[in-house]
Amino acid sequence: MTEPVLVREAGPVLVVTLNRPAVRNAIDLRMAEALSRAMDELDARDDLRAGVITGAGGHFSAGMDLRAFARGERPVVPGKGFAGIVARPPDTPLVAAIEGYALAGGFEIALCADVLVAARDARFGLPEVRRGLIASGGALMRLPRRIPHHAAMELILTGATVDAAWAHRYGLVTRLVEPGTALDAALALATEIAGNGPLALRASKQIVRRSADWPQDEQFAHQREWSEPVATSADAREGARAFAEKRAPEWTGT
Repeated sequence: MTEPVLVREAGPVLVVTLNRPAVRNAIDLRMAEALSRAMDELDARDDLRAGVITGAGGHFSAGMDLRAFARGERPVVPGKGFAGIVARPPDTPLVAAIEGYALAGGFEIALCADVLVAARDARFGLPEVRRGLIASGGALMRLPRRIPHHAAMELILTGATVDAAWAHRYGLVTRLVEPGTALDAALALATEIAGNGPLALRASKQIVRRSADWPQDEQFAHQREWSEPVATSADAREGARAFAEKRAPEWTGT
């Protein structure tokens, strides 16, 4: 049986491919469990500094496999939520490479990434309301924080599908590329990210993720909990030495 998720290493980057192209990479339980394992591997290995998530066969993902759902299957991993990722995205920086459709739960998986790279002909949408459902995989919480409120609400309440230019105009997609090149562009970006200090990367991501819930007068105190261990680390000293010596730093993650 074909593996539902393919994993390969590209130096310090883990490339994770949703691999059910015959159904536009629709998510069933087997794929959700495999994606959960891939994200665990990304976080567990010190030699991996960034990840890329993409889809096989010219599409990112059309969302939940409705045929599997009709059989009583729910593609949910305990503690991780839908697709094994939406309730607990990885701590390691993650780049999404979008070709074709990123719809419904597929769009919600993409929203778990820190940066989105998309082909010009990619399409995004949350059509759940057209089926009498809600987008319960995180989009209702994440999308209004990523783009202007009213733009997000129009997409959520109409269930319409929009193109990558729309997503780029509102800053959801930061790099718009030619069709067929999203993975290469995302891999180049992830490799650039992976060249930075691993402690600084993870702490920076955690501060961004958590700070929305910090009271204003406590924000810097909470930030120090994450920033001080990095500032006093061996990697911080190595970064300063490498700058002074005009060479690439050699990170140890300590």
